[in-house]
Amino acid sequence: MTVLGRGRNVVSERAQVEAEGVDEAAEKPREIQAPPHPKEGRIARVWAGSAISTIGMRTLGVAYPLLALAQTGSPTAAGWAGFFLTVPVLVFYIPGGLLVDRISPRRIILFAECGRWLTVLTVLVAMLSVGPSLTFLMVAAAVEGTMWVLYTLAEAALLQSLVLLRPGLMQRALAKREAVSHLASIAGRPLGGYLFGVGRYVPFLMNAVLFAVSFRLFFGLRHESIRRSAGSSILRELPGGFRALMDQPFLGGSIMLMTFTNLLAHALIMVFVAGSHGMPSVEIGLVLAASGLGGAVGSTVAYFYHPRRSVLLNHSWIWAAALFLAALGAWLGARSIFFAVAFFTTGFGGALTNVAIKCAEVSIVDPGTLARVVGVSRLFSQGAICLAAPLGGLLVTWRGVTGGTVVLLTVMLLAAALLTGTRLGKWFAPPLPDLPRGVLQVKQSSQSGELSSGPGQVTGKRRLLRGDRPPGETRSGRELAR
Repeated sequence: MTVLGRGRNVVSERAQVEAEGVDEAAEKPREIQAPPHPKEGRIARVWAGSAISTIGMRTLGVAYPLLALAQTGSPTAAGWAGFFLTVPVLVFYIPGGLLVDRISPRRIILFAECGRWLTVLTVLVAMLSVGPSLTFLMVAAAVEGTMWVLYTLAEAALLQSLVLLRPGLMQRALAKREAVSHLASIAGRPLGGYLFGVGRYVPFLMNAVLFAVSFRLFFGLRHESIRRSAGSSILRELPGGFRALMDQPFLGGSIMLMTFTNLLAHALIMVFVAGSHGMPSVEIGLVLAASGLGGAVGSTVAYFYHPRRSVLLNHSWIWAAALFLAALGAWLGARSIFFAVAFFTTGFGGALTNVAIKCAEVSIVDPGTLARVVGVSRLFSQGAICLAAPLGGLLVTWRGVTGGTVVLLTVMLLAAALLTGTRLGKWFAPPLPDLPRGVLQVKQSSQSGELSSGPGQVTGKRRLLRGDRPPGETRSGRELAR
């Protein structure tokens, strides 16, 4: 009887376990899953808005000087319109970065796109009446340039908030953004000239539609949290981007190297343009477009391949190779093909380096400081571009096209050799920090029951700058993306 009773008890226990199987399974330890993937539609909206805004800026960069020339008949007036379109780049990147760090990036983008839309509408209204004056066009161009600066800074901050918690997505998203920028630049400038030829009002009418579409795209994004508290002193926070670059050797060195190579690259463009007398305009345009094509190809490569730690050193030698091709073409008298390959090479190498730098910015810069860091970076880059035009003209006047390219090549070869063989490389071409290599590492860590960073991923805490949020008030990437 005792054995029979025990058998009945065992059967009843088994039946109870089978009946409560769901509860037993629920009590088993669950595998920790990776953070949820941001909606692809939200990032696609950012890419689409970026393409639309970039095309708008490039077309207006041609349309404003052409309209000033058509209204006044003075090339000087066209130059002033172009100057007022670009001068905000040198004035507003630093304060604009601080503004974006203090206010929601999405709100800044909506404000900028609305301001650009109203600006082109006022130009259209003026064209339908007595016609815009030169003063009116200069003010409109300055407003467009200022809104563009705010847009680019806010877009960088917004994109960071979308990819911050997804290491595998970060590199691909930034590479796509780089490709979109290059392709939009290729299409924007010739499109602006063509549309102005169709009718003076056509490029402004098209941009009114484009800015409205861009506004709608970003308006459809879910509202994200304000990036940081505004309780700190503005004067203390204003130089935050400079301090962040000093604290990060790679970012500081990359800014100096990219400024130097941008100066040489755009001086080479001016050397080519100054020596293109008698060359068909279509041929000139195709040669200059090779840079954008190279950038698109380089961005595609960066989408699939993880950047090398020696990316800055490689960047310097890529520039040296490009300048060698240009000097060889000038010496052989085959300028078009060799300069086109040289521009393609600089675009290709520049895209690879840009994606690596942006990945580093997203990974190691505190979200509340990113816009100021980007502002400092863009200020140095655009400042070099402004100096490149007179430098290229002086080289052609002094040494001619061939001599000018040889001078640029000599300077770049010397710089690359010094970065490779001396201690200067540690300051101006430091190795790239360890960056996330892909989503596979996140999955592998989740299968092991933890979400710690895998090999090659960025670990440690982001350093907060003086005047930034105190510990405990920094918002997470998930909160920023809401």
